[in-house]
Amino acid sequence: MKRINSKILILFLTLMPMTLYAEDILSSGDTAWILTSTALVLLMTIPGLSLFYAGMVRSKNVLSVMMQCFAVTGLMSILWVIYGYSLAFSDGGSLNKWIGGFENFMLLKIKADTLYGSIPETVFMTFQMTFFIITPALIVGAFAERIKFSAMLWFMALWSTLVYLPVCHWVWGGGWMGSMETEPLDFAGGTVVHINAAVAGLVASIVIGKRKGYQKISMAPHNLTYTLIGAALLWVGWFGFNAGSALAADGTAGMAMAVTQISTAAAALAWMFIEWIKHGKPSVLGIASGAVGGLVAITPASGFVGPAGAIAIGIASGIGCYWGATSLKRKFGYDDSLDVFGVHGIGGIIGALLTGVFVSASLGGSGLAEDTSMLAQVGAQFISVITTIVWSGLLSYIILKIIDKLIGLRVEEEHEVEGLDLSSHDEKGYNL
Repeated sequence: MKRINSKILILFLTLMPMTLYAEDILSSGDTAWILTSTALVLLMTIPGLSLFYAGMVRSKNVLSVMMQCFAVTGLMSILWVIYGYSLAFSDGGSLNKWIGGFENFMLLKIKADTLYGSIPETVFMTFQMTFFIITPALIVGAFAERIKFSAMLWFMALWSTLVYLPVCHWVWGGGWMGSMETEPLDFAGGTVVHINAAVAGLVASIVIGKRKGYQKISMAPHNLTYTLIGAALLWVGWFGFNAGSALAADGTAGMAMAVTQISTAAAALAWMFIEWIKHGKPSVLGIASGAVGGLVAITPASGFVGPAGAIAIGIASGIGCYWGATSLKRKFGYDDSLDVFGVHGIGGIIGALLTGVFVSASLGGSGLAEDTSMLAQVGAQFISVITTIVWSGLLSYIILKIIDKLIGLRVEEEHEVEGLDLSSHDEKGYNL
């Protein structure tokens, strides 16, 4: 009996560290999936978003928006390494509710064998870097065809530092939103990415002003083939965005992938049928915009809702984003060039709020937290949405005004007429 007990004790002591620290054991499967997801999310910006935006501007500005997306990709990558990752995902000490610290400045604490759960921290860091890249890149569409390239770079650097990093920390890095009595749910970036960027874009479009000739001359998209290809790349890349946010190759990732496909399809069809009924013909730009609206709306919900919720969120976002990009924009008269707020803002708000509804197990979701009612969860979602809108709106306005005072935001009138491809980059997208 004593021998058996001794063997059991030895076995227990041997396995105990594996039991206690199982989450810190490298998983090749999880690592392979997040490596793939990282590449997919980068694909969303270059070439996905670049082509999506490039097709919607006039031919004289096609290179300028692609250049802006490309330059943002480089700039954000370096800022993320120097201090971005540290401020978003490190312990900020007494300020941790609001922002992280500099303990991982220049990623000095990350080694090849450093783990973040079951994956290398280098992989998690780079995965989050791609979110840091695409969020400011989304803003490009709001002030397309009229911003100085230098002003754009300064705005993106300051905005990503003062706006994105705090919100990211509040939601995902241990900040105050994560410690609320009812925690807001944002699986892959409804508030952190889409609402955050959309509000900044709306403010920027108003502060910079309307394009010369807006609503007086034709500013139709010059190449909808580019736009549809870009939308298709965004759709494919979004699987890395949403399913990758599970940070594991597991059932949550599988459901996130499924609901992403379902919601996107529902939203694309909803926009298409509304347009068909109202205008007699369905458009390529409409179905592409609807698909992106569905992708945006399912982003915060993707790890929490089921297929039925995905259909409802998709239909709601297709209808809501159509309204945001047409009626809302016309009513207030702002020149959000490529409908960043209409699609990412309205879609993000719809998705964030409906996450609180369709997370309910009775509606096919993963289930509300213990002692949490649907009303309380929707209330928490509302707080996160309003906070993000106010923070991004106020800080964006201040940053833009400072830059305008120092170097100016807008290109000269003759440069705008000539087109930013030639006036800003001395190149042409087409040599015909």
